[in-house]
Amino acid sequence: MKRMVKMILAQIDYLLNCVGIRRYNIKVMGIEETIEELIHTKKSLVRLGDGEITMIRGRDLSFQKVNPEIVEGLKRILGYEHEDLMTAIPEIFGDLRIYRKETGDFWKEHLLFSRKVYQTYCNTKKTYGNAYISRFYYPMADKSPCGKWIERIRQIWKDKDIVIVEGDKTHNGVGNDLLDTARSIERIIGPSEQAYEKVDEILEYCKEYPKDRLFLISLGIAAKFLTEKLFLEGYRVLDIGNLDMEYEWYLHQAKDKEKIPKHDIIGIEENRNAGYHEYLAQIKKRVIS
Repeated sequence: MKRMVKMILAQIDYLLNCVGIRRYNIKVMGIEETIEELIHTKKSLVRLGDGEITMIRGRDLSFQKVNPEIVEGLKRILGYEHEDLMTAIPEIFGDLRIYRKETGDFWKEHLLFSRKVYQTYCNTKKTYGNAYISRFYYPMADKSPCGKWIERIRQIWKDKDIVIVEGDKTHNGVGNDLLDTARSIERIIGPSEQAYEKVDEILEYCKEYPKDRLFLISLGIAAKFLTEKLFLEGYRVLDIGNLDMEYEWYLHQAKDKEKIPKHDIIGIEENRNAGYHEYLAQIKKRVIS
């Protein structure tokens, strides 16, 4: 019964938005526009999704406990202070039929409880990037543009020397061609959980690289702060989140979310046994929790 009431209230809230009675004055680019902006400029990217908004509301996530410092930092990033650090949020303030039904229903309920966060902290003078650049396949109702989108995404790092900062389970580009357009790849491995506590340590390793490197970050909540800090140090940084997982689902033409076997491989010996020798050679630093 409680679940049913929430769904009804969320649907009413959504319909009020659709007819203009309760409208958000928040502008978000489409996925394609966001991709092209990143191809044709040197902007960095930081993405905020439902998890970050949940933390602003003061709630823990499974992989990161909330604290006041995180909350205030996420509010600052949501405020989109820097022109060349594009803040991206989900495109959820209009017609949600662009998503699968369960995805659309999820966002309706999310907005029911999180509307005040967006209205209070979003910068209505800016146009936000689309956080679904890293969730380009599974949630979408129309998947016909996905192939074009991912090919354009791969152009962002074409012929660039990239440094990937990721958790020890992530394996961005391992076993697929997501990063094959890059000129070179090096990796810094951080913890998969509670990584925020290691941001400053990871930052120091990142700063050992010259500023012509492009950083790709997949490190949960910690990625938001590491992206901001590296950007302020003069680096170009892209918070790519779960892009690799989404790409795997796209390659498999998955009808539902699938388990990715490489996400269960942790440690040097396990990666060696899996045949991930190139991946191991790319790792230059490890930061353990």
